[in-house]
Amino acid sequence: MQLTWLAADDPFPSSALALGPDSDAPGLLAAGGDLSPARLLAAYRQGVFPWYGPGQPVLWWTTDPRMVLPVDGFRLHRSLRKTLQRFIRTAGCEVRIDADTPAVIRACAASPREGQPGTWIVPDMVLAYERLHRLGHVHSVETWVDGALAGGLYGVNIGRMFYGESMFARRTDASKIALAALVAFCRANGIPLVDCQQQTSHLASLGARPIPRDAFEAHLDRVVDLPAPARWAYDPTYWAHLGLAESGAPLAQPAP
Repeated sequence: MQLTWLAADDPFPSSALALGPDSDAPGLLAAGGDLSPARLLAAYRQGVFPWYGPGQPVLWWTTDPRMVLPVDGFRLHRSLRKTLQRFIRTAGCEVRIDADTPAVIRACAASPREGQPGTWIVPDMVLAYERLHRLGHVHSVETWVDGALAGGLYGVNIGRMFYGESMFARRTDASKIALAALVAFCRANGIPLVDCQQQTSHLASLGARPIPRDAFEAHLDRVVDLPAPARWAYDPTYWAHLGLAESGAPLAQPAP
């Protein structure tokens, strides 16, 4: 199957034209185009995301199956529950949303990845997501300790959908705390699914699972035109959506 090369105003082809599982790049849909806000938003609405390295053209992917985290299926294991309880009751520890999104994006871009010589978040990608943040479509969930950014994650929001992009940690479990806070925020604001893009054993251990691409696209059709959350800020009462009180006292039994 021949790869589609996008000119400036070309729409994305059907996901059915993506390279299949027997190819060298399963899920690769198209190459070229740009990282303008309009192009990126059109991509995410269709379940397409950019992923490429230095010296490569922009490459657009739509994986099948698609790894997603249903927020109602998030597995709060005993160890993470204890970490969250300790975090919640410790002075100087807090979760913030969009306090310093550019710093989160750049920290993710600078974070080493196991088995990779570099990062997929090339400088043009950093600038593109910073532009989307200024337009209100990219948000970060951040773990702060004693006034310093300790870890976090960022992703794209359209309607009632959150597309996770990357995370980083400068202190133990800081990115896990941010992910748990994202799940709590999504539960509180009617976002049922977080896109994880790629399959990893770590995400699977937290409740993420692969679903067929057509099921993922059908979900997008239902949620991307709904109103987005009006306020992107973290309210400590959101911890109750994970069975945690603001004081850190458990309200529900932990997962084994």
